[in-house]
Amino acid sequence: MAGVETTRALSEALFAPLDQGLVGIGADQRVLVLGASEAQSWRARAGTAWCCEQSFKPWAIALVTAGLRTAQAIAEADFDAVLIFVPRQRERARALFASAARRVREGGIVLAAQANQEGARSAQTDLAALLGSLQQLSLRKCRVFWTQRERTRIDTDLLTRWRALGEVQRVGEREHWSRPGLFAWDRIDTGSALLAAHLPGTLVGRVADLGAAWGYLSCVIAQRCSGVRSIELYEAEALALEPARRNLDEALVGSAHAPAIGIHWHDVTEGLPRRCDAVVMNPPFHEGRADAPELGQAFIDAAADALDPPGELWLVANRHLPYEARLARRFEQVQAMADEGGFKVLCARGVRA
Repeated sequence: MAGVETTRALSEALFAPLDQGLVGIGADQRVLVLGASEAQSWRARAGTAWCCEQSFKPWAIALVTAGLRTAQAIAEADFDAVLIFVPRQRERARALFASAARRVREGGIVLAAQANQEGARSAQTDLAALLGSLQQLSLRKCRVFWTQRERTRIDTDLLTRWRALGEVQRVGEREHWSRPGLFAWDRIDTGSALLAAHLPGTLVGRVADLGAAWGYLSCVIAQRCSGVRSIELYEAEALALEPARRNLDEALVGSAHAPAIGIHWHDVTEGLPRRCDAVVMNPPFHEGRADAPELGQAFIDAAADALDPPGELWLVANRHLPYEARLARRFEQVQAMADEGGFKVLCARGVRA
C-alpha cells in the first residue's frame, strides 16, 4: 500500500473497533489524536473536544483545513482517549506510546493502528509491554490494537525510557543533537556527507538549506564558508528545529565568522519567503515506502524561484532519481560533481527567466 490508499486503510482500521462496538468513545469526550496525516476520511467522527498533535507542517495544515484543533505539541493531559496513527520509525512510535500513557486518564482508552508492512506486529508488542495485555483486529493489511489505561499494569521503567525518546538528545559520539522522528536522526546521512565533501568554501551571501533536518549541512557551511552572511534553514518537521538550533549554536562557538541564522518551520513545496544567493539540499524522495520524485522536483522549483542571479544550487540525491531534466528546465548550467555509493551530487547555475 502507498500514499492515499495506505492512509485510508489505516483510518478504516483505526476506527474499526468503534464501528464494531468494541470500543466506546462518546461524541463529547476529550480525545487526543497523534500522528494523523489527514482527516477527510474520519473528520465526521470527531467530536468538538478532539484535538490533534502533529509536528509535520503539511499534515498539520491538512488537519487545520479539515477544521480540527491542531498544534505541534499539546500540553494538556487526562484525555478520555488517545488515538495513534503509528509511524514507521520504532523509536518515534515508542515515544508516542509513552506520550499516550502519560496523557490519557486512568481507565481511558489507548487505541493504535499501523500498516503491517510498517511493523505493526512489533508496534503491538511494544504497546503491550508498556500498558499490559491488548485487544487487536486485523483489517485491510493493517493491525489495530487497544487497551484501557490501568496504572498498576504500566511498566514504569519502559515509560521513563520511552518518554526520553521524545526529547532532544546527543547522538553518535555525542557530536550532534537530534531526536527520533527525524530522517537519519542518529547519524550523518551518507548522501548529506557526500554533498558536504563537495560543497565549495566560496559560497557567499544568503544561503538557504532546504529540508535542513537537524542542521548538518548548515553547520558545515557556517564553519567553512566565510563569505556567507546568513543561513536560513527550512524544515517541515518541527521536531528538528530545536536540535538544529543547538547544533548551529555549537558550530559557531569560537568562530570569528558568525552568519545570521534563521530556522523556520516551513513546507518548502509551497515556495520560499526570502530571496537567496545559494541553496543546498538533500530533498525528501519518499511517500511512505514508494519513491515520490515530485517532492524533490518541487524543491528544485522552490530553489529556482528564490535564487537571485548568479545564484547556485547544490543538491544530493539517490542516483536513480530523475532530477536532471527539471534542473535543465530551470537552470542554464547543470553539472554532475560526484557519483559515489549510489548518490549523485549536482550543481546548477544560471536561473532561467
